[in-house]
Formats: sequence, structure tokens, C-alpha cells
Amino acid sequence: MSRIIDLSMPIADHFRWPVERRVAGDQARGDVFQATWLGWTVHGFTHMDSPRHCVAGGPTTDDVPLETTVGEAAVVDLAPVQPDEAITPERLAAAAGHVAPGDIVVLRSCWERQRAPTTPEFWTEAPYMTRAAAEWLRARQPKAVAFDFPQDWCIRLLLKGERRPLADNVTHDVLLRSGVILIEYLSNTAALTTPRTFLCCLPLKVPASDGAPARVIALADR
Repeated sequence: MSRIIDLSMPIADHFRWPVERRVAGDQARGDVFQATWLGWTVHGFTHMDSPRHCVAGGPTTDDVPLETTVGEAAVVDLAPVQPDEAITPERLAAAAGHVAPGDIVVLRSCWERQRAPTTPEFWTEAPYMTRAAAEWLRARQPKAVAFDFPQDWCIRLLLKGERRPLADNVTHDVLLRSGVILIEYLSNTAALTTPRTFLCCLPLKVPASDGAPARVIALADR
């Protein structure tokens, strides 16, 4: 049996994404069941973006077949990265020669080993994709691209309440708008030690949504 590598962030209260959590039922007081209720944005923690996120009338989560986010994946090793490093086509080309059309591409920076996702610095000092790098990836015809860092430079501005136009959100503008599905905020990518793996991103079945929380795992040979 393959070894299962969990690549998902835990869903716990976060300064970027408040989590509403309440519990009904108290077995200590004689209730038969405990039942936990959760609420948070579908774009928090590890999740999948569908094109509707940035394209009016675009495909929603239920329009994206599971085959798009489950399958053979090329792991592009960018570690180590520097704070505020711009990921360029040249950096990708040096590490991504094994990417084939139809792959899921996993960009492995291991950024969380330098800055914890629970800190502002994870977001404000992160490496980021250049537009040219996003275009380089699109030309390789992946079906999905997964990131373990906040991949658009302007994501850091969200902490200040500032939203930039779509063109500045380069991976969304170049990739997602072209139908390449984005899988965001992977964790534990340091456990990916081979150039290729089998990735399973299973978004919750949320009809007519612009995204969905996902449990993402990789299956590795023992």
C-alpha cells in the first residue's frame, strides 16, 4: 500500500480566517451525541479555486470533475526560497523539466519552515509568482497547480484591507481564468521527496460555489 502524505492545513481559528465553531450536546450531562458546527470562508486554509472565483459566469466547483484535481503530479522543488523572492520562469525551468501536459503541478517551496502560516510574516514576506512564471506554467498545459505559499504578491495587501485588480493577482488572471484549477495553501510539502507523486485533492461538494475546502494528500511508494 502507498504511504499517505497529508498536505492539508488544520482548520482552526486563524487571524486571516475566523472560524465559527460551536458544539451542541454534552455527553457529560447525559446527551447521547456531541455535534460540532463549523463555519469559515471556502477560500481559507487548504482549498480549491474554481474559475467562478474570478470569472463572472465561469465554471463553479461542481463543474470541475474530480479527475482535474486527482492524478499524476509533478513536484517542482523550489526550496529553499528567500523572503520576498520573485519566482521567475528561469527558476521554474531549472526545476520543472519533468512537467508534462495534463499534470497537476505542485510548487514545493517549504516556506512554512521559515515562517509559520499563523503569523503575519508568512503572508507579508512570502515568495511570489511573477506573471511571466505563471505564463510559463500555463504553456506547459497543466490541469491544476498547487502552491504551499501565498503565490500572488498582492495577497499580502489583504492584511491591510487592500484589494488589487485581477491583473495583479497573476496566477488567478493567467492560470485560473484560463481554466487551470488552483489548489492553494498546501502544508507539509517537505514530505514530498520525489519528482513525481500521485495527488488527491478532494474538494467538498459545494454546488455553484467559487471554491471549496479540500483535504489534499499525496500517495507515495513506501
